[in-house]
Amino acid sequence: MALLTIGEFARASRLSAKALRLYDELGLLRPAVVDPGNGYRRYAPDQLERARAVAWLRRIGMPLAEIRTVVELPSAQAAGAVRDYWRRVEADTEAKRRLAADLVEYLSGKDITMSTSLGVEYAVRTDRGLVRRANQDFAFAGEQLLAVADGFGERGDAASQAAVSALRQVSVGDLLNAMDDAMDAAVQLAGNAVRDMEGSGTTLTALLWSGSRLGLVHIGDSRAYLLRDGELFQITHDDTLVQTMVDDGKLTTAEAASHPDRALLSKALTGDDHSPGVEVRDGQAGDRYLLCSDGLYGVVDTDTVKEVLASEEPQHAVDRLVALANAAGGPDNISCVVAHLVPR
Repeated sequence: MALLTIGEFARASRLSAKALRLYDELGLLRPAVVDPGNGYRRYAPDQLERARAVAWLRRIGMPLAEIRTVVELPSAQAAGAVRDYWRRVEADTEAKRRLAADLVEYLSGKDITMSTSLGVEYAVRTDRGLVRRANQDFAFAGEQLLAVADGFGERGDAASQAAVSALRQVSVGDLLNAMDDAMDAAVQLAGNAVRDMEGSGTTLTALLWSGSRLGLVHIGDSRAYLLRDGELFQITHDDTLVQTMVDDGKLTTAEAASHPDRALLSKALTGDDHSPGVEVRDGQAGDRYLLCSDGLYGVVDTDTVKEVLASEEPQHAVDRLVALANAAGGPDNISCVVAHLVPR
């Protein structure tokens, strides 16, 4: 079988000679033979399939370190790895799309000055539940911050407290910068709390207030709901393996609610490279928000949640929601924050 020069191989594989030299140096695509005298590289024709796979993966933007792993996998596993990579790209693109829209609106001059037209009434409650021996949830409500964190693992309580404490230290003036600071602080402090403690971490769902604008910070499966004009909306997206299967059409929402693995997280604050998603929203007088851990929404149905939010003031609402969760068995820690936006 005749070997190909680097130029011939580059044309056949649709990779440049420069790229081939780089992939050789990185150990990603070694030539079959390197002439010891002049250093010329020669490639075997049966290397073309790997080279074309590298070219395709580079075309979709996959990092070289990840490509090195993918091209070593059997075909079926490689296909799954590409599918997972592209799912991450789409999620990241969607998050950036929302942030770009927020930035366009911000730079266009909308609501740059802090509005004084809205106030917030709030209440917070957290409860151990009836089964767990300790409460690893942590919740907070204040004039500029609402937050719920659901810790897990041996250091889960420390992680949840650290994540919320990080947000409390952020100055909420310039909302876009505040959200960036909040995200970085939460990742750092929660990571420090669980360092060298594998299996520990926390979810985090928070709203930061600046005038009539709200910054939503979210990772994990704690949730934020909005009751507006009589309709209840879940404004966060669960970072769970079951939710991924729903998004892929492999499960229905009803099937996901009773799936045995519904609590398995795909992202959380664990000291790894996962960061919360951020989003800016506009508040309206009359809006009612609920932030809660899965110890509440896992056992209290959304119709009941809607009725409580619509009919109760914040303190009565959190008390009643916790009581309902315990009446349903209280299988997990329960945390909730309720806030009403009101005209000043």
